[in-house]
Amino acid sequence: MGTFHIEIIKPSHYDDDGYVLQWWKAWIPSNSMACLYAIAQDCAAKKVLGADTDISVNAYDEMTMRVPLAEIIQKTQGNNGVVCLVGVQSNQYPRALEIAKQLRKENVTVLLGGFHVSGCLSMLKDVPPDLQEALDLGITLFAGEAEEHFANLLKDAANGDLQPIYNVMHDLPGLQNQVPPLLPESIVRKYDGNLSSFDAGRGCPFQCSFCTIINVQGRKSRWRDADDIENLIRANHAQGITAFFITDDNFARNKNWEAIFDRIIQLKEQDDICIHFLIQIDTLAHRLPNFIEKAAKAGCTHVFIGLESINPENLKHMKKGQNRITEYRKMFQLWKEAGIMTYAGFIMGLSSDTPESIKRDIEIIQRELPVDMLEFTMLTPLPGSEDHKVLYEKGTWLDPDLNRYDLEHTTCEHPLMSPEVWQQTYWDIWEWYYTKEHIETLMKRNVAYGIKPVRVWRLCLQIYGAMKFEGVHPQQCGYFRLKDPLQRRPGFRRWPAFIHYPRFALESLIKYARFGLYGLKLHRMRKRIQKDPASKTYTDFAIQPVEDAEEENLEIFNLNEASREAVAKAKRQKEIVEKTRQDNDQPMEPAQ
Repeated sequence: MGTFHIEIIKPSHYDDDGYVLQWWKAWIPSNSMACLYAIAQDCAAKKVLGADTDISVNAYDEMTMRVPLAEIIQKTQGNNGVVCLVGVQSNQYPRALEIAKQLRKENVTVLLGGFHVSGCLSMLKDVPPDLQEALDLGITLFAGEAEEHFANLLKDAANGDLQPIYNVMHDLPGLQNQVPPLLPESIVRKYDGNLSSFDAGRGCPFQCSFCTIINVQGRKSRWRDADDIENLIRANHAQGITAFFITDDNFARNKNWEAIFDRIIQLKEQDDICIHFLIQIDTLAHRLPNFIEKAAKAGCTHVFIGLESINPENLKHMKKGQNRITEYRKMFQLWKEAGIMTYAGFIMGLSSDTPESIKRDIEIIQRELPVDMLEFTMLTPLPGSEDHKVLYEKGTWLDPDLNRYDLEHTTCEHPLMSPEVWQQTYWDIWEWYYTKEHIETLMKRNVAYGIKPVRVWRLCLQIYGAMKFEGVHPQQCGYFRLKDPLQRRPGFRRWPAFIHYPRFALESLIKYARFGLYGLKLHRMRKRIQKDPASKTYTDFAIQPVEDAEEENLEIFNLNEASREAVAKAKRQKEIVEKTRQDNDQPMEPAQ
């Protein structure tokens, strides 16, 4: 009898100084890691390598720890196991490759999968140089989803028969009765508020040109049954885990959304199992009957909305025709009326963008839309997206350093902005939106909706604070930065400990003192607002009820000719609907 070791590593990402991004506690858990961990544990329970072979499974999220490579090498050398680099995004690929190189030097079997591998192999005709480098090192690439393929992968690995590439992108599995994602409490406690994650479904029907998910997970809705969701919620609840990030790229297009919400509500009412969660949805989700009502009742406290732009020209360029500017204000109001915090994505760097136009758009959003938080990203041709495929096949210059494909660095040319201006505008946009005056407005609006302003305070510290004080995007952030001088990216100087740690300690002291003072300032602001009786009756244009959006005279409707045409189109559609309704309501002519 022997033991075969499965070591699952979720790689992190290098910062601009070459240090691995690591935190005492990270904010966002990896659902890819949760999926593979659960699948591997299921393989172990089923003894897929034979009755005489035990399977040991361990998982490491490098965002929260230094991965014990020496220990892993000792366990997996000599065909005694396999290391799975899981969920690797494009910006994480350089770090993943560096880890893999260290493992391959010691003759460790390495599998590498995730959005970068899957996206490249699904969209490009040839294997790109970065993936070829991995193949030349003897790393096995896996493209697709592991649910129905991992057991055979393990058998190949144990027998020393692994192929260079496993591409199962054509065979995306149904999710009913599949092993649900699950991480042990020992890993989950390394995230903010013991936050875990699961995907209730995969696939999105839309065609956004910047998106990789539609080309990796497909455009067809695949969903888990309500029984599966109940089982994973119960399993997490037994560990004391009640907070979740539901990672569906667009939960509103999960065809089983209502049954899932109903089951979560039932667990709450009948078994006193209460959870709260964040979902991601599109700008038309509010049109689904009962969607917002049931989301709130089930425990949705935050919703991320793919707003992306208020300019129809930009939306058309991104193939985001489902976003209708005439619905924006009412849509956000409905979510706020349900007591749910909203934050939206905003992509900057479209072909017609300039610093002046972007600043104008932000000011309009501040005045006219009751969204809480905005999360800004640069338009980035991510491998696996249509944008990347078009530029790649044209031979257009793309930054060769994949580490920069983190949505906050310039990676291609812009027709109107130099790389320096584009990069500076990205940093400026956070300051333009998160002004002291606007944060105060956000707090007042939430009080008017009956929502405690402390929730604005927390989100501002997390989202804006990540950029202002940590210098990283909120999706890569956490609590209390760690910097290991021994893990610095090749090509960067590794300082001796007696220089590195005093310098890092002073840097941290200054940074968190500034962070603390900023938090205290916002805390005083929210206490003042909460105590002011006038806050409960506060109003401004953004939160005034929308009665007939198409007839309103908004700046957002008059940005350009495309905006005016979008409004005119909405009016025509409304007139058609109204005429149809009137025709259907007319009494029938009496029979002759």
